[in-house]
This record gives sequence, C-alpha cells and structure tokens, in this order.
Amino acid sequence: MQDNALHSQPHDTVIKGARVVTSGTVTTCEIGIVSGRIVTLGTGLCGHEVIDATGLIAMPGGIDGHVHISQPSGPGVEMADDFASATRSAACGGNTTVMPFCLATEGQTLREAVADYMAKAEGQCLTDVSFHLIVTKADPVTLGQDLPALIAEGMTSFKVFMTYQGMRLTDAEILQVMDVAREQGALTLVHAENEDAIEFLRDKAERAGQTTPVNHARTRPVPVEREATHRATTLAEVAGVPVMIVHVSNGAALEEIQRAKTRGVRVLAETCPQYITLTADDLDRAGFEGAKWVCSPPPRDTAEQAAIWTGLTSGAFDVFSSDHCPFRFDDSHGKDVPGARKSFRNIPNGIPGVETRLPILFSEGVTKGRISLQTFAALTATNNARIYGLEHKGSIAVGMDADIVLWDPSKTRTITQDILHHGSDYTPWEGFEVTGWPVRTILRGQTVMQDGEPVGQPTGHHVARAKPEVAA
Repeated sequence: MQDNALHSQPHDTVIKGARVVTSGTVTTCEIGIVSGRIVTLGTGLCGHEVIDATGLIAMPGGIDGHVHISQPSGPGVEMADDFASATRSAACGGNTTVMPFCLATEGQTLREAVADYMAKAEGQCLTDVSFHLIVTKADPVTLGQDLPALIAEGMTSFKVFMTYQGMRLTDAEILQVMDVAREQGALTLVHAENEDAIEFLRDKAERAGQTTPVNHARTRPVPVEREATHRATTLAEVAGVPVMIVHVSNGAALEEIQRAKTRGVRVLAETCPQYITLTADDLDRAGFEGAKWVCSPPPRDTAEQAAIWTGLTSGAFDVFSSDHCPFRFDDSHGKDVPGARKSFRNIPNGIPGVETRLPILFSEGVTKGRISLQTFAALTATNNARIYGLEHKGSIAVGMDADIVLWDPSKTRTITQDILHHGSDYTPWEGFEVTGWPVRTILRGQTVMQDGEPVGQPTGHHVARAKPEVAA
C-alpha cells in the first residue's frame, strides 16, 4: 500500500470505495491507474477520471483459459461466435482476457492456422486474447518446425485430444508431442476421454435404437474419462513433463489426478460451470431439446457435482474455465445439422458459457459460502495468469495491467438468453438465478462494459506469453 502524499501528479483513473481483492488479501483502498497499468494502491488519490465503487468489489479481470471461437467444427457446421461477439460476451461477463484454441484445417500447417486466427481477431476484440494451439498431427513439420517456432513467439501451451476421430493422437504421438513440450518449456493440455471405449458404446447404443441426445451422455460414462485421465498422467510421467487435464467432470478422474500428484507428477486440473450446475438429465428432454446440453465430457449427476465442489474447496482444482464452444440450436449449421436428429453422434459438441462462467461461480461459490473471494480470484484469474505465463495479468497489484472488474455482490439476476451477448440463440442456464454480478469491466484502464452492456471500441489484442513456470 502506498500513500498519495508522494504522488502529486493525478492518475488517469482512480477507483475509490471498493473492497479490493489482491493476492491473498481483501482490503479497502483506492486504485490508481496510469497508461493502462496499476501504479498506486493507497488512499487520497486524485485522477482525471474517478470511479465511485462504493459498495462494490474490485476483482482481477477474469481470464477464461478455455474458449473456442471461430473454430472449424466439421462439414456444414458453423460456430456461433466470431471474435467480436465472443469477446463482447466475455467482457459483459467480467472477463478481460480469453484464451482461444487454434485448430488447423485439413492441409493447413499450424503456423498457417495461427496466421488465420490472428487475422480473424485483428481489430475485433473487446477483451485481450492469447492463443493456445491444438496439435492433431505428430509429423516432422509440426514437431520440428511449427511448434518450436510458435512457442518461441509466445504461444506456450497446446492441447492434444484422446478422443474425436481425426483429432485424437495415439499414445506414442502424445509422447512425441510432450517431448517437444519438455524441450521447449511449454505446457501440454489434454482432453482425456477414451475414444475406443466411446465408439464401442455408441455403436452398441445405435444398434439398440438408442439415438436421442441423452445417449451422448450415456455413451461417455465416467470410466472412459477416468481411464484416459490415468493414461494422460502416466504419459506425462513417462515424458517428464507437467500436464493440465482440462474440463474434469467427476470425482473418479480427480482421484486419478490426486494419485498422480502423490507419485510426483506435475498435474494441473481444470473444471467448468457445467459440472457444478448441470446433469445428464438435462439431455433427457422431449424431442431434440436435449441437444442444447450436448458437450464433452457430458454433465454427470448431483453426486459428481458434490465431488467437483470438494475439489474446488480443497484446492485440487487450479483453474475454473468455461469451455465456451457455442452453436446455434435452431440452425441447420448448428446443433440441428443434418443427421443430428437421426443420431446423437452427429450433434455438434459444445455449449456457450463465457458470459455466465463468473456469475455462476460467484453465486454458487462465494455467495453461498463455499469459497472465499480470494479463492474465486485465484480460480478465475490469478492462477490462469501464473500457469499460462500472462506476466502482467491476473492480479490487482502495482505494475500489473489495469484489468479490473467491479462486482455488485448483492445484485440478483436470472440468467436468460435475452440478457446475454453471445452469438448462440440459447443459454444452457435459462432461468438460473444468481446473486453477484459484474457491473463494470475495465481493460488496461479503459471501461469496456458498464451496467451490463459493452461500451467503447474493440481495443483488445493478442498477448504473447512467457513460458509457464510449471514447465521451467
């Protein structure tokens, strides 16, 4: 904390009256901002712009470490969000940085894919973005040229899949990719589900005429995620690298992560709002309605929700992300793509959630007394910045980017499609009531959302990252 007696020059912006969540503490102080950076935490500050935040909570801007934007999704399928709509939605949900994935199309190199994504994002973003890579090939160009070059350019994390035909890698290929991560100091993210087991169960379900959306969940049961999680952590142990297991949905998979940690494996874990609020029963609705909740891994049941909460409150989870992967429901290029009503196997996988991630966790976690404000900030911003190498983000501290969100902890809202800003035509949380809502989002000192609506120009840009400390 600094006293303003030593600061005779006014700040560009001063935030007054808020309870401020800093690293490990909650205090009441004023935040002084100059040229997009936090320069003072103190009292008696003056500024050209003064924001009265009395009664509000100042949080680090949310960092959503797992989103899909403008990503190729198969023949005839279109993702509902481009970078303009996705980052608008993110900002309105209290986020200041999102981390999308770059997926190469058929015949495209990874570097070519990154160039395409950069072009799509240029001049469109209301938040900052920082790209992860997706590795679907273990060929010499990818492993020997593209990955090392892109890691050196600040894309220091990449994802591999153990499921999805055309995207999954074999165990041998995953080891090769992890070896590049070890050499280059990058972090490997793993989507852990056993594709062969899923395919066996899908074929069996279809032969029995079980083709409705709920069978998506029934053919991706807990054991296929648990087994793949065990295998992913074992491969990381063999390769000698850290690994992030993304979108963990159940207690058995979390137990595998905990067991790996006791063996000395550097394992990080992520979970998402769908695994603390939704269940497989949401997919079991009349007609095609259940397609709205089709995502992978699928939501489980209330017992698994309790297991995920235990992980969140005990510190077993490092980050809480949305896995925002939006499609329109009433659209032949979205969930209702040709063939989707014939079989659950053809329904595009993914749900929208970048705007509702933070309010859901705040309401279900902080408001209901399950987690502290500091834990909320760590799971949604501070840990993401530390793990992924976003050196100037994730904390309200002197020298950091002035990425700040003001929360009204008493504001109660019912989530409905008409108050959201994403490109999808529905929300999986229609009618879900939350208490605690972001009322102002500030990106590098500039307000980009106020009172629930986007404001200002899209000044967000791509942020190159340092090598993750866990991979050092």
